[in-house]
Amino acid sequence: MKKGLFGSCLLAVFCACTMLMSVAHADESLRRVEKSKTLRIGFCAQYPPFESRNDAGELEGFDVALGRALAQEMGVKAEFFDAEWQGLLAGLNKGDYDVLMSCMSRSETRGQAVNMSATYYRLPDVIVVRKGEKKITGLESLKGRTVGVQLGSGTEIFADKHPESFGDIKKYNYNPEAFNDLKFGRIDAVLVGYAFAVLQIKADSSYEIAGEPLTEAEIVAVMPKGADALTVRMNDALKALQANGTYDRIIDQWLSTHAAK
Repeated sequence: MKKGLFGSCLLAVFCACTMLMSVAHADESLRRVEKSKTLRIGFCAQYPPFESRNDAGELEGFDVALGRALAQEMGVKAEFFDAEWQGLLAGLNKGDYDVLMSCMSRSETRGQAVNMSATYYRLPDVIVVRKGEKKITGLESLKGRTVGVQLGSGTEIFADKHPESFGDIKKYNYNPEAFNDLKFGRIDAVLVGYAFAVLQIKADSSYEIAGEPLTEAEIVAVMPKGADALTVRMNDALKALQANGTYDRIIDQWLSTHAAK
């Protein structure tokens, strides 16, 4: 056999083996879940009504309820891991979790080496100001003003893309810190998801929403890059919950009074 032909054969065999190994690796994501009978869900319980702890210390919220329903549809149980928001993606890539469900948007994961599920919620981002503020009526009126955003959030990405729209961008570990600074006049506005904004306004009437939504975030579940089998199974489970009414019941329980479906 000529060297060129022999080399081509070896290359073809190598490519075929690589493809098979890649598929096997991708399928391992679902096999691990099925073998352990557990879907490990990473999130940060600092973002009601999506995820938080109640007065008894129990986890609750839209992502918690949906995560449990998805796991049940997949024939396994959900196990939740509460972690710092900034470390979630690193923990996912390290293998600490099978999936992240933490009100995470496509824009927040874009550029990362991850798989994303189908969009399971559409969340508007809005401007929150102190109640009675008349000079801030929308994005165009924030020039020269200081706005607060949560680190790693979709609103941080939005603000960083439009620095000319603001005087200064102050970044916080968590949204409640930004709201506290807003309340006491240390910043002029907070850019935040609509559901969280309305929840804060219900708890403290010293805030209000100004103008129209800035943008709309597509909320997704996030899995390690190459976890294709698990991604497909998650999407199938989501479709089943949407078809049998479970998804709508969870929406009604946690988000119907906060944002449109």
